[in-house]
Amino acid sequence: MTDEALPELPLSAFDKLDTGDDLMFYAPPRLVTHIDDTATAALTEFYRSVLPAGGRLIDLMSSWVSHLPPEQAYAGVVGHGMNSTELSANPRLSHWFIQNLNEDPALIFDDDAFEAALCCVGVQYLQQPLSVFKEVRRILAPGAPFIVSFSNRCFPTKAVAVWRALELRGHVALVKLYLERSGFGHLTVDVLADGRSGDPLVAVTGRA
Repeated sequence: MTDEALPELPLSAFDKLDTGDDLMFYAPPRLVTHIDDTATAALTEFYRSVLPAGGRLIDLMSSWVSHLPPEQAYAGVVGHGMNSTELSANPRLSHWFIQNLNEDPALIFDDDAFEAALCCVGVQYLQQPLSVFKEVRRILAPGAPFIVSFSNRCFPTKAVAVWRALELRGHVALVKLYLERSGFGHLTVDVLADGRSGDPLVAVTGRA
């Protein structure tokens, strides 16, 4: 499968090795972090500098931790994910919901509902990234950031083919392409952890 708005990618770009039910794959709770302590600390510091204090946030493809600054209060943090045990264990979420975005990318929220959106180490699994990103842009207030962070780690059988074929620099270019084609502007790339002594971590941010 591919996306008509991404004609430069092959037809198989968003195929997965494991075509089984995603909800079944994610059914066992994984109360672990998928990046190391140095990378998570760097992400928290980045959130501290970028996210609006007291804002309404949505954390897409979330889990039991959102890496938000512990001292910062927000008007609300809505979490999306695939496992109820993980999401219910996340103390930063004021509300959460389960949805397979590969089957249904439409989000239930009103236009301009949030002041920021986060997606940490999950973008590699999206089979309809432009549809999801366009929905995120719709529900963000004008000028609000969408922070997409990623490392070089993943569940390879669930990552899409184009992600598996690229290295970190290619991942940056791919996420920038997703953001540009879905209407985000003012794109920035921040290397939060260089990977020399642990996991690399990059954040690509677009503004609605």
